[in-house]
Amino acid sequence: MSNAPAATNALDVLEHLSRRAEPCPAASIARELQLPRSSVYHLLTVLKERGYVLHYAEERRFGLGPAAYELGAAYQRQAPLARVARAAMRRLVDQSGRNAHFATLDGRDVIYLLEERAPGQPTLITDVGVRLPAHLTASGLAMLAALPASQVRALYPDRSTFTQRHDNGPRSLTELRGLLTRTRTEGHAREDGTVTPDLSSVAVPILDRSGRPLAAIAVTFRSEESEEGLVAGLVAQARVAGDDIGRRVRPASRP
Repeated sequence: MSNAPAATNALDVLEHLSRRAEPCPAASIARELQLPRSSVYHLLTVLKERGYVLHYAEERRFGLGPAAYELGAAYQRQAPLARVARAAMRRLVDQSGRNAHFATLDGRDVIYLLEERAPGQPTLITDVGVRLPAHLTASGLAMLAALPASQVRALYPDRSTFTQRHDNGPRSLTELRGLLTRTRTEGHAREDGTVTPDLSSVAVPILDRSGRPLAAIAVTFRSEESEEGLVAGLVAQARVAGDDIGRRVRPASRP
């Protein structure tokens, strides 16, 4: 049980609003959170005064306010995911002897936040800040596979959205869905030469508490090294690193 119930309840209200596509009536917030209606009205009043909640008086509903957005922007500025991931990524590279990278999803692109290079391994194009089409990368496939089908369909409405690099990779939503199904079944994503010829990657996603993708870890190796045992070992090592990062960035589940 929390020693600060008011703070816990306020955060519950904000989390509840963040999960809704539309503003909510106070009564439904109280009912779904199983809180007294008077307490919810008090919390909403305080949050509104501080800018974390907006009150749509005509609709008698409440939604997130600009202060909530500012918190999210501050989170991005501090690059906490990259900070938290750095040590685990270095351990992964030391153990695997292969290059590894850490990326997030932004629309149809992946953005690389970290790259750790192993001695003697090929130079990659996935440097920090680089964007690549998500459907061509193992990291992107790992994260896309964790999205609802409706969101994937919205991201890829027609064939023109399927950018190619080396005349390789999915060219339609049907092909992409097949790759994502295989990714979910196998528990990891793989790409072979769609980003750089003769190089392959495997990737695992890092999910938030609701099962949505926060980021992905990928390990890259020469395609000629694609023995089943090596690939399985790299996936296992990437998963250990991903689990470590996930424990650090996900808040503990409430009883």
